[in-house]
Amino acid sequence: DTACKNRPLDLVFIIDSSRSVRPEEFEKVKIFLSKMIDTLDIGERTTRVAVMNYASTVKVEFPLRTYFDKASMKEAVSHIEPLSAGTMTGLAIQTAMDEVFTEEMGTRPATFNIPKVVIVVTDGRPQDQVQDVAASAQTAGIEIYAVGVDRADMQSLRIMASEPLDEHVFYVETYGVIEKLTSKFRETFCAVNVCALGTHDCEQVCVSNGGSYLCDCYEGYTLNPDKRTCSAVDMCAPGRHDCDQICVSNNGSYVCECYEGYTLNPDKKTCSAMDMCAPGRHDCAQVCLSNDGSYSCDCYEGYILNPDKKTCS
Repeated sequence: DTACKNRPLDLVFIIDSSRSVRPEEFEKVKIFLSKMIDTLDIGERTTRVAVMNYASTVKVEFPLRTYFDKASMKEAVSHIEPLSAGTMTGLAIQTAMDEVFTEEMGTRPATFNIPKVVIVVTDGRPQDQVQDVAASAQTAGIEIYAVGVDRADMQSLRIMASEPLDEHVFYVETYGVIEKLTSKFRETFCAVNVCALGTHDCEQVCVSNGGSYLCDCYEGYTLNPDKRTCSAVDMCAPGRHDCDQICVSNNGSYVCECYEGYTLNPDKKTCSAMDMCAPGRHDCAQVCLSNDGSYSCDCYEGYILNPDKKTCS
């Protein structure tokens, strides 16, 4: 029964409290909400939860920005009162889009890539148009789960839920057994690749690890003690490179160079002595003697090398 520590969500519960939901049944919905809150990793930077209550009217009990701890949230849930009267499910979803999924009310910006999720719990048939509203919510990037209880109209649940339907439509016979859905949702919200969600804080490479993740670095970089950021490795440290003569460090990588009088071979690692006596390379007046990347001057027979070591007399 580990807490779901790995998938931050902006999660909105929309609960039906119309006349058909008896008071003792509504209490069971509140227990379901509390149990769901227990399974989530609640927090300002993790999962944020809002609760909406609807019948003929819609009431935002609390938006996403209000509570960031489980105790306060469950306390607020315990005080929710049913509204009774009709079942305006479409209006409720529209209100979620207009009034709850806004940055002012605590929804995180799109750049954060936090999934926007709605769980609708109802036992009736909507008395308004749900199809278009649900479609526009999904177009806006909101994932909808529909939970039907007892007399709930299955066709309406399927119309409002996201695809694939078999993963987004749930049905329980009574409010008495609604709690058994908590484990279903826990699996749904946990079994996910955190790296793909973009909610990790790795500087370079994110490696999925079960329901969590680890950070790693590109080649030539090493993970810092904070386990998140990376530093360029000194690739020219002894034993790290395969340069024949000179290693030049270059931002987590390296290039090889050669001493004066040597030239880098096509393998970009080893060096060959240049023929320093090739025409135009030396300044000897008479004879040039090549000497492993360098040279010295000499003179023909009957001549002597001058003190400048270049010309002959």
